[in-house]
Amino acid sequence: MRLEIIAFSARFSPAAALVLGRIGEYRKVLAFTMQQTATSTASEPLAEKIRNRGARVGIVGLGYVGLPLAVEFAKAGFHVTGIDVQESKVDTLNRGESYVQDVPTEVFRPLVESGHFRATTDFSEVASLDTLNIAVPTPLRKTKDPDMSFIVSACQEITKHLKPGSLVILESTTYPGTTDELVLPMLEAPGRKVGEDFFLCFSPERVDPGNPVYQTINIPKVVGGITAECTKLGALFYSQALEKVVPVSSTSVAEMVKLLENTFRMINIGLVNEMALMCDRMGINVWEVIDAAATKPFGFMPFYPGPGLGGHCIPIDPFYLSWKTKQAGIEARFIELAGYINGYMPHFVVDKIQNALNDQTKPLRGSRVHVLGAAYKRNIDDLRESPALDILLLLDKRGARVSYSDPFIPTLKLDGLSLASQDPIEASIASDCVVIVTDHAAFDYGTIASRASLVVDTRNALRGRSGSNIVRL
Repeated sequence: MRLEIIAFSARFSPAAALVLGRIGEYRKVLAFTMQQTATSTASEPLAEKIRNRGARVGIVGLGYVGLPLAVEFAKAGFHVTGIDVQESKVDTLNRGESYVQDVPTEVFRPLVESGHFRATTDFSEVASLDTLNIAVPTPLRKTKDPDMSFIVSACQEITKHLKPGSLVILESTTYPGTTDELVLPMLEAPGRKVGEDFFLCFSPERVDPGNPVYQTINIPKVVGGITAECTKLGALFYSQALEKVVPVSSTSVAEMVKLLENTFRMINIGLVNEMALMCDRMGINVWEVIDAAATKPFGFMPFYPGPGLGGHCIPIDPFYLSWKTKQAGIEARFIELAGYINGYMPHFVVDKIQNALNDQTKPLRGSRVHVLGAAYKRNIDDLRESPALDILLLLDKRGARVSYSDPFIPTLKLDGLSLASQDPIEASIASDCVVIVTDHAAFDYGTIASRASLVVDTRNALRGRSGSNIVRL
């Protein structure tokens, strides 16, 4: 009754309007406080389970991202259930064997034997889990559009069994807005409310396969939630197993962080690849140019040219951003141009091989061309998006007799080619041209450089060596 009188008087009295305004503000503050209290109350049971290591952790997708993450939480004392749709992976892991290079079997097996890790293909296990990290592939279609089918499939299964009060964190690299626009509606569809019935975050994976210094445990972990309480819970979760956590204000910020990181690298690699093309045309050693420029103590950081981009991030991630910005009516020109240049590099390498053979009065067609290194970077066993695959196919299409050596990749099958890794020294001596595509430490570059009739070096692996048979990118 009192509020009704003040409301009536407010039309005639500025003082009454001021009082009513203050009461309205009080109501807003009270409602916000009640909401925050309810949210905090909703998250506290899980927060306590996380702090005392009682939370049961689930990882969906047991590849280069999911398995190392699962191992860190298992090592921290949590009981971890890994979920993957490939039965062969699940069987291998449950035997205590690792197929991921950054997870040694001797480290992994004790976690299986102690019961801190087990794997399954059964998504109904989600009902017993308190946290879920989604680390499934997000490839590009041939049209450079993001393929969200793996995320959608995982969320469809998760939403059937999601335990009340659970924390869900998407780690798959994707475009800004995915967590809010795609994942959230799917998880809320059965009548749940984020921040009350479940908690949702995005945390970009930051994996550098084969890096001996920076691995899952000591790479800072960025995390952003749909609500502030989601972020708080996600940060608490990661802090139990990882050394440093970096909370951000939203899922979209966290999604954009990953794309900025990899777009930065992709564009700078595109720039230096274009520099290599220009230096080649002008007869300048691009490697010497970069080494000299790198002596500047400020305003420059070295990037290096190569035969093309590879891996699960740099050749793919920037195009998520390009696709998303087109929806907003913005053209990502740097990304598109760098993508074109980087995509051209395998063709440039094959042209370089053909020209080098011509200089020795040999045609490419019918010549024996041996590729050193098939993985996308040195000292790892990852073939994803490797430029070596494009180079082999282009050489084969032009009529070359191709072979390869890679200590990490015993066999290759691609588009009609079926190859087995050969002894690098013997194959190099027997070939008309050797192409260094991936500079694995295991290769004896001194012997190869001295005994091969022709070497095209795309990685500057023969730095400091000279000879009429050596051709550099």
